[in-house]
This record gives sequence, C-alpha cells and structure tokens, in this order.
Amino acid sequence: MNETEFARTIVAMVTPFDGEGAVDYSAVSRLSRELVEDGADGILVSGTTGEAPTLTVDEKLRLLQATLESVGEAAQVWMGTGSYDTSDTVQLTEEAQDAGAHGVMLVTPYYNRPPQEGLYRHFRRAAEACELPVMLYNVPSRTGVDLKTETVVRLAQLDNVVAVKEASGEVNRAAEIVKMTGDDFVVYSGDDQMTLPMLAVGGWGVVSVAAHLVAGEISDMICAYTRGDTDRAAAIHTRLLPLFDGLFMSTNPIPIKEALNMGGRLTGATVRSPLVPLARPQRERLRDTLSSLQLIG
Repeated sequence: MNETEFARTIVAMVTPFDGEGAVDYSAVSRLSRELVEDGADGILVSGTTGEAPTLTVDEKLRLLQATLESVGEAAQVWMGTGSYDTSDTVQLTEEAQDAGAHGVMLVTPYYNRPPQEGLYRHFRRAAEACELPVMLYNVPSRTGVDLKTETVVRLAQLDNVVAVKEASGEVNRAAEIVKMTGDDFVVYSGDDQMTLPMLAVGGWGVVSVAAHLVAGEISDMICAYTRGDTDRAAAIHTRLLPLFDGLFMSTNPIPIKEALNMGGRLTGATVRSPLVPLARPQRERLRDTLSSLQLIG
C-alpha cells in the first residue's frame, strides 16, 4: 500500500446494540453506509469506540462482514484485532484477513503492560501472520503502556506495518515518527482535536470519533490543509473544537452514542456494562453543544 492509497478520514465506528443488548447488525449496515455517504473514506470496526473488550469474536467478525457488505469498495474497512494476548491477537488477525478486511489495527496489549521488546515481538507475530496492512495503535491512557518512537520505527521496517494511530497527545512524538519512517508509513491522529496539529508536522489523517457527526467537515479540513488552504483548515478546526471536547466529557463511546441518539442517527443506542449512559447534566451540556453547531434541531 503506497501513501496515496491510505484513507484520510477513518471513522472509529460505534457498535449499535438493540434493546436487549445484542448487536444490531441492520443498524451497523445502515450507519456504516451513511458515514461513507457523509464523507468518510474509511471505517474501523471493533476498536475502542466500538467497545471491543465487550464483544465476542463472533460479534467482531459479523460486524466486519456487515460493514464490508454495506460499503463495498467505497471505503476501506479496518478491523481492530489486538488484545492483551498474542495468540488471540494472531488468531483474530488471521480470521479478519479470511473475512475480507482491508486492514487491521493492533492496540498495545493492555493490563499486562509488556516492555518495549515484548511489544515488538507481539506486533511482529501478528503482522507476520497476515498479508494485510497493519496499523499500530498507541493509546497509553487506556492501556497503561506506551509504544515508544523507537519501537514504532523498528516495526515500520516490516513490510505490512504501514501506519500508527498515535493517541498519546504528543505532537512532537508524531513529528519524530514521520521524520524517522519512510513515505510508505503514515501517522494518524487518534484524537480529533489533535488532527490539525498532527497534519502540520506531517501526519496523514485521523481515526475519528467526531466523524460520526461531521465526517464531511473533517474531510474538508484535511483536504484544505493538504492543498495549502491553512486558513480554511484552521477555521473548521476552531468551529469543531467544542464538539471534539464535548464528545469526551465522559468515557468514550458514551457521549458519541448519546449524540447519535439525539441526532436520530441511532435510536435507543446503549452502551454495554460496565459503561453506563451519560448523566443528565452531561446530556444537557452535550445537547447544547450539538444545537450550537446546528447538528441537531
């Protein structure tokens, strides 16, 4: 995969559940299709926003299948296959490839917090188990372990390790990775409010939560920046900052699911335990934010 083939705006898609708490696959198909129509050129299933830790392997694979069938070749479909166990990660990565995923995203192993050599060996085993493009995912606030720049650079030497979703919040980190890797390796922002700053230091795009609501504007911001219209990119970024902030007033994906309910894109969307719905004062704050941006009536 060369640089021009990478999606720019990848939505870290929520997993819709029905009133009984089961995955609503018809809603998955509808939502993924609408997101692409809105301007996303990539969809990620069974990531953090998709509540991957509470999904079974069968649910993850059916999510992938429903999304692939819905969007066809109109967007890249990535699947989160990483976990805290290397053998399970390898197995799910192989199954994702067999099911037709366009790429896989591998989160750093959480809870057991391996050292850098352990991270390298974990990711290498998973990458060597498939021929798919592999995106590394560094989110130390969630996992308790930080994938260091030197380990990313080392992994980037593997043929199919092509990207990193960097969610450490450190722009300098992104700049270092861009400088130390080749043109066939790209850096995605893992945080919507860091997208424009990361573009400024050579980042490629975003794996986005906010794109559930504003995929077109985020894509427009990225395109504006890449063609040199930094004023327009900055204006879009500034307009959307209240949304970026509001969608993390509680643990992701609680606020985005509430926002999708408010906007009518999902009906009765809930989160799985141990997550809980948004508290009433936060719901009102979120509603005010969405209303001020004219995202709801």
